[in-house]
Amino acid sequence: MIYLDNSATTQPYPEVVKAYGQVATQYFANPSSLHGLGGKVEKLYRESKKQMAQLLAVDENELIMTASGTESNNMAIKSIAWTFQNRGKHLITTKMEHPSVLNTMAFLEKNGFEVTYLPVDKTGHVAVADVEASIRPDTILVSIMHVNNEIGSIQPIAEIGKVLKQYDHVLFHVDAVQSLSKVPLNIKEMGIDLLSASAHKFHGLRGAGLLYKSGYLRIEPLLHGGGQEAGFRSSTENVAAVVAMAKAMRMEMERMKTEVSQLAALKNDFIAWLTEMPGVTVYSSTEGAPHICCFSVQKQKGEVFVHALEAEEIYISTTSACSSKSPTSDGTLMAMKIPNKEAKGAVRFSFNYDTSASEMVKVKQAITRVIKNLNEVVK
Repeated sequence: MIYLDNSATTQPYPEVVKAYGQVATQYFANPSSLHGLGGKVEKLYRESKKQMAQLLAVDENELIMTASGTESNNMAIKSIAWTFQNRGKHLITTKMEHPSVLNTMAFLEKNGFEVTYLPVDKTGHVAVADVEASIRPDTILVSIMHVNNEIGSIQPIAEIGKVLKQYDHVLFHVDAVQSLSKVPLNIKEMGIDLLSASAHKFHGLRGAGLLYKSGYLRIEPLLHGGGQEAGFRSSTENVAAVVAMAKAMRMEMERMKTEVSQLAALKNDFIAWLTEMPGVTVYSSTEGAPHICCFSVQKQKGEVFVHALEAEEIYISTTSACSSKSPTSDGTLMAMKIPNKEAKGAVRFSFNYDTSASEMVKVKQAITRVIKNLNEVVK
């Protein structure tokens, strides 16, 4: 089996699964309990948050643990909207965000907010000038993803953050679910006020995510209850998942230091090979994230291509797994003004640090066979 759907989810590291099992079975007490075991669990939980904060170069009190990247995005956008609605009800995002951002924005529009959806160019990038031109006196939030989950384009986050620093009334949220541990990220230097991440995108477990919230920000919580996470997210802490997330983040960010150039070279070689193939249109760039490659094959549907490769025991996806079962065309490619018929044929290959050159030789051979066979069918 060759698994190339890592942008949908990654295989947890064995060490991560082991850490989760140990905590879940031995440190299962509620960290809010007053007894000794509860105290040990609380210490373990805080230590894990401290480790992640150090890796992200932020204060541990600025991290709010969540259950997913989707929850983190919802919390960031809705909480800012509710908290600062008396100051303004205008939000800015792009047309190619993750569904958890776009659908949240749509929800807020139904509740009296106004959203500006910025266009992107043919390479999937938003213009910094467009961001600044959209800012109004009643703008309270700009939300832009760091790395697009479908084509891997890297948005100019640092440049946007620099512009937004000139506007005290505007906060900056970044969806970093696809970039953490793959693309350099400095939260403080980039001027980011809120940032979302998800454990299962870097070999952690599903059910754990985080929201970075700048220390000076006070926001309305989405969940009310026992007051966990300094009152920002009430719910009994998922200690085992958070410990596992900290371990996965540490392992993956350590690998990034020495292996990201190799990963990028592997992806770029794949793009170069695809570019030479007749009837193939590549949407990802060699300047994009090192782990995502999106393309389409002329006259072929994406889901057909996915299942044809599955028969070869190669696992990929039709762009975003979160919306792969939707009958509509891909949002990112449509935002890039890719024709509807062409967009429906798009597929996404997403690699990890363990993807090997020898595996990619087999992948290329399989793609060649699949395209030949599918083309014979449609003749």
